[in-house]
Amino acid sequence: MDLSTQTVSTQAYQAILYDRALHPELFNLRSRRVHVSPRGELETWLMPGSHMLRFDRGDACASELLIDRENGLPEAGVISAFLCAGEHEFEHTFEQQKLTYMLSVQTESLSENLYAATMREMREHAAENESDAFAWTTEAGENLSLLDVQVYHDQVHVQAYHLIARGGFVLRSQSLFEHK
Repeated sequence: MDLSTQTVSTQAYQAILYDRALHPELFNLRSRRVHVSPRGELETWLMPGSHMLRFDRGDACASELLIDRENGLPEAGVISAFLCAGEHEFEHTFEQQKLTYMLSVQTESLSENLYAATMREMREHAAENESDAFAWTTEAGENLSLLDVQVYHDQVHVQAYHLIARGGFVLRSQSLFEHK
């Protein structure tokens, strides 16, 4: 597996915030979970190399889609979208609903040895934390997507990791839904 000669276009990965729920038939779901907080509900979808998070509180709905494609995505309800290359932070407040959404994204391309070490570390992390994880193999090697969710009284935190063997690509994100 020569990761250095095969690269993932980081320009393909984008984060999109919607003010509505999305429909699962548009995506290749591998896992779907619901996490209930005292002030709302978080639904998570895990897909190969991507994820969707939907926080719903009755009067407010915010959906984060982090995905590596541009075609076939819903256009209605988009609040913001940006490419994930490098490091980015984004924040949006739904004033009437008293809901704040924050996202931090970081991408990097690792050497073959660092990618292998990171893969081992993330698999251990997923097992220890009972993370929602999906692993698959391609010609380039082993890939992994995982979500860690922490539910608190007035916040929901989600850490996402997507490891793509082609190019040793790693995308990390931290999402926060804060409800008052």
